[in-house]
Amino acid sequence: MSNVTHILNAIQRGDARAVDELLPAVYDELRRLAAWKLSREKPGQTLQATALVHEAYIRLAGEKAENWRSRTHFFAAAAEAMRRILVENARRKKRLRHGGNLHRAEMQDADLMIDVPCDDLLALDEALKKFTAEDPAKANLVKLRYFAGLTLAQAAEMLGISRATAERYWSYARAWLFDQINKGS
Repeated sequence: MSNVTHILNAIQRGDARAVDELLPAVYDELRRLAAWKLSREKPGQTLQATALVHEAYIRLAGEKAENWRSRTHFFAAAAEAMRRILVENARRKKRLRHGGNLHRAEMQDADLMIDVPCDDLLALDEALKKFTAEDPAKANLVKLRYFAGLTLAQAAEMLGISRATAERYWSYARAWLFDQINKGS
């Protein structure tokens, strides 16, 4: 078992010190995943990787820590928390009172700007909600790959499925989500 799994088991047994050991044990990996995820976002993203990790951890700590059954379960919960934070951030930016009708532009690029809506993340979130209701296993793979930044092999290991199964799930999920997103536009 990994160190994280030992800590989670100690938390389940009621060890108060184990809760304090969890963040240092997972911080570097969560930070790396958050940085990778944010690097794939469109330019102009104001959320920093450190802030994303801290916000996700605060949300996770607000839940009952005893609910994390394993390392896999913890990182799946972290991926879900990061997804929700990014979606909430995108929704907040779209609100008029937060400048939803305004677009950032460098002064020298002002006359070259094209008004392109930034709805990709929101469209993905809506499609992912539908997909979760239809096929939770494949939706979890998408969340781990897209929002937690895991490789296919890492996500397969966390979900306890073979790499071949993960590849089939991933192919199906991408096609399904692509179809749903294109129907919405």
